[in-house]
Amino acid sequence: MKAKKYTNGAYNHTTTDREVNDFYATDPKAMEELLKVETFSPNVWECACGQGHLAKVLENHGYNVKSTDLIDRGYGEGNVDFLNCQEPFDGDILSNPPYFCAKEFVEHALELVPDGKRVAMFLKLTFLEGKERKKFYEKYPPECVYVSSSRVQCAKGGDFEKYEKTGTATAYAWYIWRKGSDPSVEPKLRWFN
Repeated sequence: MKAKKYTNGAYNHTTTDREVNDFYATDPKAMEELLKVETFSPNVWECACGQGHLAKVLENHGYNVKSTDLIDRGYGEGNVDFLNCQEPFDGDILSNPPYFCAKEFVEHALELVPDGKRVAMFLKLTFLEGKERKKFYEKYPPECVYVSSSRVQCAKGGDFEKYEKTGTATAYAWYIWRKGSDPSVEPKLRWFN
């Protein structure tokens, strides 16, 4: 019997365990495409920077980037637990956080930025689902959700070459919140790439 090829990111279609710290690096083109449709504050914080895939794109576009991660992966400042950071940040926070605590990352980022600043998170499209998330969205509706019209790869452990041929079964979107925005304003739905 021929071995099956499993698609990266679809947990119910894989024979491998999830990465221990939920490190699934984002293809830099996700940030490149976002920057074609959005601009951010000059100061940005990539709070789950991994190996710098998103932060390097921001730097190349002239942003002043603070890069941190819970694990030292050789880029930015390691051993920084974003969820325990208490110092306010005068800028926007952009990241692809660990999915198992993504809601907590968004909530904490919104606590740290001042009114008018934004939080942009690259998350699975399924982040729109769930009873608990419905309550979250009622309190913190996003300003805009940019759905990826072409699948963007998030590679386990940052190993893009390993998943180059298999692609991904997971749909992603950029979710953008503006702190202090009117919660009665309906979120915009857009597409990128």
